[in-house]
Amino acid sequence: MDHTAPDDFSGQLVRWRRHLHQHPETGFNEQRTSDYVAGILQALGLEVRRGIGGTGVVASLKAGTGTRAIGIRADMDALAIAEAVGPDQGRTHASRNAGCMHACGHDGHMAMALGAARLLAERRDFDGTVRFIFQPSEEHGRGAAAMMADGLFERFPVDEIYGAHNMPGMAEGRIATRAGGIMASEDNFAIHITGRGGHAARPHMGVDPLVIGAQIVLALQTIVARAVDPGDSAVVSCTEFITDGIRNAIPTHVTIKGDTRSYSPAVQALLEARMRAICEGLCAAHGAHCTVEYTHEFAPIVNWPACTDAAVAAATAVVGADQVDADVAPMMISEDFGAFLRHVPGAFVFIGNGAGDRPGGVPLHNARYDFNDRVLPVGARYFAEIARRRLTP
Repeated sequence: MDHTAPDDFSGQLVRWRRHLHQHPETGFNEQRTSDYVAGILQALGLEVRRGIGGTGVVASLKAGTGTRAIGIRADMDALAIAEAVGPDQGRTHASRNAGCMHACGHDGHMAMALGAARLLAERRDFDGTVRFIFQPSEEHGRGAAAMMADGLFERFPVDEIYGAHNMPGMAEGRIATRAGGIMASEDNFAIHITGRGGHAARPHMGVDPLVIGAQIVLALQTIVARAVDPGDSAVVSCTEFITDGIRNAIPTHVTIKGDTRSYSPAVQALLEARMRAICEGLCAAHGAHCTVEYTHEFAPIVNWPACTDAAVAAATAVVGADQVDADVAPMMISEDFGAFLRHVPGAFVFIGNGAGDRPGGVPLHNARYDFNDRVLPVGARYFAEIARRRLTP
């Protein structure tokens, strides 16, 4: 483990981040990742515990005699996406794990949390305990629940928890947040329609589930337009349409998959109820049968007001008031951090990764995405500052 001089802080963050980028692992497979993270944390002098919720890591740093504890969370998993930019195109730190890459910037999130651990370990300018929580399987919304089921907050109690996500399309280094809902819930659905297949030239002999499915796709768009209060946020997206038909044969089975996004339990329940009613009604009208699978994957991220105020104050201290947005518009994307906020007060912020054609502007989950290394010190100092402020005697 290299320990560079304080004036090489940014360089060390880059080396950590690029190493993690080269060795991505998908959810609950983060063995090498957790080994690397735990090794750095141990070298910094933190008390490290492994295997929390599978591959999760929790490292505790104590100073003074304070009894309060603050959680800093980073996610570890990568996506099953083949990186489109390699060493021959100038990205020397490209993924060495074929078909897997850090296309969401979790490598950067880990490096920022590690940087905060280094800053706090060196200075010990707080009174209490900082717990660095490295979570597996964020992308599939399973890691937070797995860590909590493994006794995360009972074994490593925190009074508050804080997290961040890089945001392409937002100016580099800008920090944005808001009190209340900032990221939406995500519910997944699969609608299975069973008709009666047959020859494409004799449609009257069958019950065409493809036509019924097409009607369902269109009818589902009326849920948000006509059933949800215009003052509430909601999205219904059909993303897959699968049949067992061929060019000259009407299918028997059609499956429609997709997801919904919302902020309140009432809207979540409304979306599910209307979806089931529309599917069952249209299938019954055409003599077909259907089943609807509807699962709750991600809780919405709802920031606690007092913690949001603290996050804004810390961000302002790090980047200046002109680079902080304290009332950013909520987004309909989802993040597993919301599950933690149902149990512990806290706040989540966005950190600008870059906009337009500038570095960091490539969208999340894109095969050409890369974390903007210039943002790393911003995130590290933000996390360290929030811990100091919340653990000031």
